[in-house]
Amino acid sequence: MAVSPPRAKSLPLTALRAFEAAARLGGFSAAAQELGVTPGAVSAHIKALEDALQAPLFDRRPKQVTLTALGARVLPEFTAAFDQLNAAVRHLRAEAQPGTVHIATLPAIAQFWLSPRLPALRAAMPDMAVSVTAIEAPPNLKRAPYDLCLFYGGDQGTVIEQDTIFPVCAPIVAEKLHSPADLLNVPCLSDAVWSQDWGTWLQAACPGKTLHIRGPEYSLYSLAVEEAVNGAGVLIGHQALVAPLLASGKLVAPFDIRASLPHALRLWHLRQSSPRSPAARVARWLVENG
Repeated sequence: MAVSPPRAKSLPLTALRAFEAAARLGGFSAAAQELGVTPGAVSAHIKALEDALQAPLFDRRPKQVTLTALGARVLPEFTAAFDQLNAAVRHLRAEAQPGTVHIATLPAIAQFWLSPRLPALRAAMPDMAVSVTAIEAPPNLKRAPYDLCLFYGGDQGTVIEQDTIFPVCAPIVAEKLHSPADLLNVPCLSDAVWSQDWGTWLQAACPGKTLHIRGPEYSLYSLAVEEAVNGAGVLIGHQALVAPLLASGKLVAPFDIRASLPHALRLWHLRQSSPRSPAARVARWLVENG
């Protein structure tokens, strides 16, 4: 009677993915953020993998992990393998939903720049379905289920508009403002993500002077904008985002001085995308109508 030998246990794909992400990104926390799990889960997966291999993949020190020689040798193969796997997943999604384009963008960009353009995009491309996900940082398109990224900064893709900032407020608030020094007498609203905006603009408007402005800080730029519209104070506006509100008269720019930031609003997708792919078609339309 033939006896089948026991099969060797496969290494868990989840643990291999955790190892690759942590090794590529240089830490468990960064890997956890990319994978959408906790750092503890990443650590547990890697520990289980090391136990199965009976060999360490990371040297662990307080607040730091570094690859062992073994981990460093095998990382390039795993990165290439997971890149290829994710490319296959993207191809599968594209074949299953040929007319759907997934866009990842900053919440403020989604609300103030992208959303107003979606009706015209749908009219121009009725065969397309556009899905928008608002996130705080650009994803790695090789590893995330998005087709397009629309964010400030970086050096990828196409520049939609250079980032220009300046104070904006409701017309009733603007009546009190005749020079930058008048900002001392009104609340100056700020956004937690773009907390340096006021300092940057004041350097351009009042070189060599210090104005100790005050006002509430908001965790969402959209909320700060709404408060500015409601007359709560003065906010630093980003040209691409506040342009419709300026055009409608809900906000006004009380001063002519503007500051240009070194980064721009950019749109990009994976380079290997076909020029005729839905993502490339939507990207071209957004650039042309930016």
